Amino acid sequence: MTALPTPAPFRPSPAQLGLIAANFLMWGGFFAVIPLVTVHFVDGLGWAAASVGLVLGVRQLTQQGLTVFGGAWADRIGPKPLILAGCLIRTLGFTWMGFADTLPVLLAASVLAGVGGGLFDAPKNAAITGVTAPEHRSRMFSLTSISGNLGMVTGPLIGASLIGLGFRTAAISAGSVYLLACAVLAATLPHIRPERTAAGGLAGLKAAALDRRFRRFTLVLVGYFLLSTQLNVAVTLKAVALAGPGATGPLYGLSAGLAVVLQYPLLRFVERRVRTRVALVAAVLAVGLSLGLMGFAATFGQLLACVALYSLGTMLVYPTQQTLTARLAPPGLTGSYFGFSAISLGLGGAVGNVVGGTLIDVSARLGLPLLPWLTLMAVGGLTALGLRWALREVPGREGLEEARA
Repeated sequence: MTALPTPAPFRPSPAQLGLIAANFLMWGGFFAVIPLVTVHFVDGLGWAAASVGLVLGVRQLTQQGLTVFGGAWADRIGPKPLILAGCLIRTLGFTWMGFADTLPVLLAASVLAGVGGGLFDAPKNAAITGVTAPEHRSRMFSLTSISGNLGMVTGPLIGASLIGLGFRTAAISAGSVYLLACAVLAATLPHIRPERTAAGGLAGLKAAALDRRFRRFTLVLVGYFLLSTQLNVAVTLKAVALAGPGATGPLYGLSAGLAVVLQYPLLRFVERRVRTRVALVAAVLAVGLSLGLMGFAATFGQLLACVALYSLGTMLVYPTQQTLTARLAPPGLTGSYFGFSAISLGLGGAVGNVVGGTLIDVSARLGLPLLPWLTLMAVGGLTALGLRWALREVPGREGLEEARA
């Protein structure tokens, strides 16, 4: 296979380092408190698990729904003000969770936290795109993903140590982390003035929705995000069935730890040899295959081996998806395109949580233990085929640059 041109050396700027550090803080703060919500309100206070599931689902839907508009707004006023406002609002939301003693109050706090996330999610990706040269974007997205995985590893450890001081202390501490992220970005991230274009705001979202290639790309990715949520649903349930409640620590630790160690070198290896489109299709196939193999895992060790393959796929999907989104976005509409792309995560995540649990319940009722895993593998195969179809007209980096010259 002919090697692709090697990009120039990548030396992160202060703005890029600030985004990487802030992403670590955001993910760490999130995972310091969110896993404790179920522990505190269900195990500690005896609330119904369904009610806490509703709270977490409402937060995700609020965040992903608002992300669509947050990205479009970033094209009007620039990403920095929205990111800083989102960090402050999430601080308030997480802190309020610590004082919640009724379901309506907890729901309101979770909505506020979701609003904060919706304000900084797509604008953060737009900021990464704005401060990074096109040939370095896949690496930059990979580094931010690694920092997020580091936060995913350290956040639960910090939360577990703080829960001994009470859930309120843990929630306030997690909220304060977003204040620190806000300070880091206020000091390092420049105000990126949006380009003057004919389309902006809601018109930018309309442009993204009417972009046939990008619309197909976004909708097909719903299938992948349905699969990616299974680490929290079907895979976790299987791990607990094989090794007990303590299995969740090694499960998440392996997934995040592999991403921290391997994601950047793996991405550099792949980007030298494989086109971005091909890498994305292969990564989704790996995720689907790993889920299918999990159905045959009879021991926790075998399950972890499947999780390793699953992680190799997921660690390639994020940077390649973000790189393709930035590549497809016209000048001045990056935020709108990243916002519109959140639809795939919102729909896939919401459907995935329901589908994963339903498949496990149905398989137990019918006595068909392989049903969930073979179904998920089929979804992976169909999604990979869909991506190949959706991206068939997308030019490579060189072709796109020539087309815009």
